[in-house]
Amino acid sequence: MVEVGSGTAQEKDSRPGWRAQVSEFWGRRFAYLLASAMTAVVYFALLGLGLLAVKDRVPYVFLLVACQFLTSVIVYPWYRVVVFRVAREPWLAGYLRFYAVGLGFMAASVVGVPILVEFVGIPIMVAQGMLIVVSPPLSYLTHRVWTFPNREKV
Repeated sequence: MVEVGSGTAQEKDSRPGWRAQVSEFWGRRFAYLLASAMTAVVYFALLGLGLLAVKDRVPYVFLLVACQFLTSVIVYPWYRVVVFRVAREPWLAGYLRFYAVGLGFMAASVVGVPILVEFVGIPIMVAQGMLIVVSPPLSYLTHRVWTFPNREKV
């Protein structure tokens, strides 16, 4: 019996594992986009409920801080297990780095939201939404390089 190769030029030029690398590259980014959307939904739900619950008895800046902390506690496992697939590093050390990145965005909210609310007259939820739009691209790189540097499979 004679085997006849039917390889195309594309098959001959492709390197082993190339498709797997592309798949992982886009899969991780899709998982990150999903995580970012989930984070925004959780944060806005907590902030909205907080604003309704406390009315004007608590400064909204305090709610921004509290909701950011609660959101980071809720969504950290998704980022760790699903998006960046960290296996060997202790959870607390990873969470502290994750939260440190979040502190930068919280600082932007604590400064930016009052400016937009008090001086421009934009509602709190809209002002926060405007600031959140820029966070996913900036935080992805930081999380990939610093927060979750070890991307071994779980």
